[in-house]
Amino acid sequence: MLSRASFQKFRGGMMSEKTLTRMDLSEAVFREVGLSRNESSELVEAVLQHMSDALASGETVKISSFGTFSVRDKTARVGRNPKTGDEVPISPRRVLTFRPSHLMKDRVAAGKKH
Repeated sequence: MLSRASFQKFRGGMMSEKTLTRMDLSEAVFREVGLSRNESSELVEAVLQHMSDALASGETVKISSFGTFSVRDKTARVGRNPKTGDEVPISPRRVLTFRPSHLMKDRVAAGKKH
């Protein structure tokens, strides 16, 4: 498992100033797990693809101690243009939602602390 300290060290300790990318995840897997860079990249891609496929088919993706990704179907409704006040129809759509776990909420609230 990737330790928080080594992952922060890899990222330069700039958690709030940087965006975590696929390349960052692949590099962390490479450093911590010992797979080759190509294998690490393929592993990250496979996990993300599996999650994407599940969500696209309407499944829920739950990752313990992290959170739950799910798809919601929103019905059509009437919205209002805040500038003009005109009513505008909003068509039905599917939206992706994320609910962080309590552990994730606590970690985010604590900031850079362990």
